[in-house]
Amino acid sequence: MNKNTAKEGCEEQVKKASIIKLGLDVHADSVSVARQVDGAVPQPVQKFTWEGFWRWITKQVKTGERVYSCYEAGPFGYVLHRRLLEMGIINIVVRPQNWDELGKGVKTDKSDAAALVQRLDRYVGGNTKALAVVCVPTFEAELVRSQSRLREAMRKHRQEAEAQGRSMMLYYGVRTKGRWWGVKRWNEIAPTLPEALKAMVESFAKMAREMDKVVRELTMKIEKAANAERPKGCGGLTSEILRREVVDWNRFNNRRQVASITGLCPRVHGSGNKLTQGSISKHGNPRLRKALVELAWRVCRYQPGYEPVKRRLTLLAGPSAALRKKAVVAIARHLAIDLWRINTGRAKSGDLGLILAH
Repeated sequence: MNKNTAKEGCEEQVKKASIIKLGLDVHADSVSVARQVDGAVPQPVQKFTWEGFWRWITKQVKTGERVYSCYEAGPFGYVLHRRLLEMGIINIVVRPQNWDELGKGVKTDKSDAAALVQRLDRYVGGNTKALAVVCVPTFEAELVRSQSRLREAMRKHRQEAEAQGRSMMLYYGVRTKGRWWGVKRWNEIAPTLPEALKAMVESFAKMAREMDKVVRELTMKIEKAANAERPKGCGGLTSEILRREVVDWNRFNNRRQVASITGLCPRVHGSGNKLTQGSISKHGNPRLRKALVELAWRVCRYQPGYEPVKRRLTLLAGPSAALRKKAVVAIARHLAIDLWRINTGRAKSGDLGLILAH
C-alpha cells in the first residue's frame, strides 16, 4: 500500500465519525475528558492542561460532523459553555450529582468523566431524563443575578462580623444586643471596654459597618431595577430577586416544573400499596425558595383574600407553629405557579385573586 492510499483510508475513517460525545470533568488547572465516537465503547479518559485541551478539542470539531459535550455546573460558571458553543460544539451544562450510582466508593476525575459521557450518550439518543440540564443565563442576566447574590454574601459577612464581635465582648463579661457596631451605639460601648479589648472589637465593628454600606448600596440598585407592577406585599427587592433567580419564566412548560425548581414539593416514598410523604425536597434553587417563603408570609398579611391563603386561615390562625409553617410553604408553592402564569401571559393577576401594589 502506497502513502496516497493510506492517506485516503485515514480520511475515510475520519469521515465515519458522525457524532462525537465528550464528558468533561473540569478543574481550575486541568480537564479530564471521556470520548465516545458514534456508538462505540467510550475510550479511556484523558487528562489535559487547559492549553492542551483547546488544541485537542479543535481537532475534534474537524473530525466529527457533530460534537456534543457536557460538564457539571459549578464555580467555573458558563465561560467554558459559551466558548464551546462558539466553536460549534453542542454543549450541555448539567446539575452536579454523585456519579457513583452503584455505591462502589470510587469517585475520581476519570470515573466522573466516564459517567458523564455515558449519560450524554443516552441523552443524545433521546432519553432527556438521562441528564438534569441547567438553564444557562445570558451574560447580562448572569451579571445582574451575581449582583443580587453579592448582596446576600455581604449581608452574611456583616452578620458574621457582628456575631464575632459580640462573642468576644461576652467572653470578657460585656453583653450587647442588636447592631452594637453602629456609630452611635459603638461610641456608647467603646469607653466601657479595656483598651486592648476595644482595639480588637473595633476591627469587627469597622468590618460590619463596611459590609452594611455595601448591602445598602446594592439594595438600592436592585430595588430601582424592579418592575413597578407586582403583587401587594411583594417589595421591589423580593420581586427583583425572584426575576433574576428564575432567569426566564418561559423555560417552564407546566406547573410541575415550576414547583420542582422551588424545592417546596414534599418528598415521596412509595412501595407497593404504601405511599409516604415527608418534608419538602429542597430540590432546586435555594435562593428562589427563600424569597418565595418570605413573600408567602407577607401575602398572608396583606392579601388574606388570596384563595390559597383563605383555604388555610384555620391553620394560620392556629396555635401550632409547625402547621403554620407547612401552610406557608404550600402558599409559597402556589405563589410560584401563579407568578409563572402571570409572567408568561397565561393568566392575569385579578383572575388569580392577587391584588397588585399601587
